[in-house]
Amino acid sequence: METGLFIKKLPQSAVIDLKEIITIEEQQVSSLNLVQRPNLAMTLLSLDKGSSIGGHSSPGDAMVNILSGQAEITIGEDNYTVHAGETLVMPANIPHALYATEAFQMLLVVVKPDK
Repeated sequence: METGLFIKKLPQSAVIDLKEIITIEEQQVSSLNLVQRPNLAMTLLSLDKGSSIGGHSSPGDAMVNILSGQAEITIGEDNYTVHAGETLVMPANIPHALYATEAFQMLLVVVKPDK
């Protein structure tokens, strides 16, 4: 069976540090899609301090794993401070937003319903 068909842009059969794959760029939001399917997306993102991803919602649950730094995440009316090594699940169809209180890197996994 051919390898590397499902998770793109990462080395196969190698121990890696995801923080080395997506760098923090000054005053930027950067992203790298690893998986993009109708019901599943995996993306590495980095946000410089003061950057944000404005309010939006998704038809699927979105799991954020903070790899470095710190994020302020709003889900509906609730605010959460999420640090490196912590994970937060943002439920489907509820508006959410992210703000970089410190520069941070994250792995985002979105799982959508099958159509």
